[in-house]
Amino acid sequence: MAKYAALLRGVNVAGNKLAMPDLVRVVEALGGRDVRTYVQSGNVVYSGPKKVAASLEQALMSTLGVRSPVLVRSGRELAAVVAAKPYAADGKAVSVTFLGARPQPDALAAVDPTAYGTDEFVVIGSEIYLHTPAGYGRSKLTNAFWERKLSTMATTRNWNTVLALAEMTA
Repeated sequence: MAKYAALLRGVNVAGNKLAMPDLVRVVEALGGRDVRTYVQSGNVVYSGPKKVAASLEQALMSTLGVRSPVLVRSGRELAAVVAAKPYAADGKAVSVTFLGARPQPDALAAVDPTAYGTDEFVVIGSEIYLHTPAGYGRSKLTNAFWERKLSTMATTRNWNTVLALAEMTA
């Protein structure tokens, strides 16, 4: 049975509260099995059909009143994300921004990679690898930045979280 990680955008920040046991219950009600969450920021891993995550956004709104866009990656996709890491740094200096769609080449070309000080990025497929030596919290390369520039949903996880989700879905 395939394993997936559903990545919720903007959970447990700015008043958008979601208890992880509630998230587990919603995923189970949609048909997810072996459901586990990772940290309090909207990461849920489950076995079952990919379509569970496709229904999750609406189910969260209708059952809990929580508005959160959802992206899903399979265990195989997360393993590929880990294998493709372009930076030697680890931990909180490296993050991955997961995108709802591959960026259009012209939109991506309009982003000047030298304009963000020591912050760097590399785009591979539907992921943006970020190297932010001063920390992601100080970077201008935020979810809102990428959503505005690339016209697609974005949610970011630090490297430690990416590794944990890859392990949980392996």
